[in-house]
Amino acid sequence: MEKLIETLKSGGTILYPTDTIWGIGCDATNVEAINKIFEIKKRDQNKSMIILVESEKRLQDIVEVPEIAWEIMELSEKPVTLIYDNPKGLPKEMLAEDGSIGIRLVKDLYLKKIITKLNSPLVSTSANFSGEKSPLKFSDISKEIVSAVDFVAEENHDKISEFSGSSVIRLWKDGRIKVLRE
Repeated sequence: MEKLIETLKSGGTILYPTDTIWGIGCDATNVEAINKIFEIKKRDQNKSMIILVESEKRLQDIVEVPEIAWEIMELSEKPVTLIYDNPKGLPKEMLAEDGSIGIRLVKDLYLKKIITKLNSPLVSTSANFSGEKSPLKFSDISKEIVSAVDFVAEENHDKISEFSGSSVIRLWKDGRIKVLRE
């Protein structure tokens, strides 16, 4: 954990198990690290990535959270990423073309510990090349990606993910909701 946090704080990228699949991550406020993830994934910078937060407070520091968001998070049976408008304190490289951001408030204790120690939101994008299948277990990850990141978490290498990704729901300030991925 110490080396993982040190890597993140120094602007590095990590490969780590999330509450869904294996992900590539970095400090969501570090533009250089964010750009490195786009390079690793061979991903178009117009395709935004999501962030993970560990607490309701951090979520509320970044976005205005509508009441329906709390209900969705509470009732969801699997991890859920909500897309919010007008985030604060994040670089433009993290935002979608419309200025929105996908955020998942994690329940997983390992992820909460990482984000708390980092004291910043954590980028989370699938540990695959853009357009390829998401890795449900560590052995599914391309060796090229493993060698491209600065640090690989030692946890859960044998675990097979219960979820192939989170649900993704778009929220608008006017109360509209759209399920983008169940």
